[in-house]
Amino acid sequence: MLKKIDGAGILNESNAFMEVEFMLIKEYPKAGYDILKGIEFSWKVADFVLQHHERIDGSGYPQHLKGDNILLEARIIGVADVVEAMSNHRPYRPAWGLNKALDEIKKNRGILYDPDVVDVCLNIFGSKKFEFSA
Repeated sequence: MLKKIDGAGILNESNAFMEVEFMLIKEYPKAGYDILKGIEFSWKVADFVLQHHERIDGSGYPQHLKGDNILLEARIIGVADVVEAMSNHRPYRPAWGLNKALDEIKKNRGILYDPDVVDVCLNIFGSKKFEFSA
């Protein structure tokens, strides 16, 4: 029997990721783009979704874009996504906590993540202007 494959379903699996599953996960930004590209927005929302896993050193996916070739909005969403994902529980691992997530973006500031975006994110959490709900 075939099972429907989607990014959310894979992310909620409780067993360890397999290489094939990771390859499928890497396709979800493109799937989101395909869904959103036909909707008229005031902004390039489909492109933001497509690029939010790109990294400024080119190691991201799906297009392996570098630096300013990644839309600023996608760089912002990318940092927010990393902080949220690391801070919260996933079926395949416990939450690592906000401090570890902030350490990750700080450690990779200017390598994977836009340094200006990281600075703003650290400022927001450092000044207690935002907290994740329990």
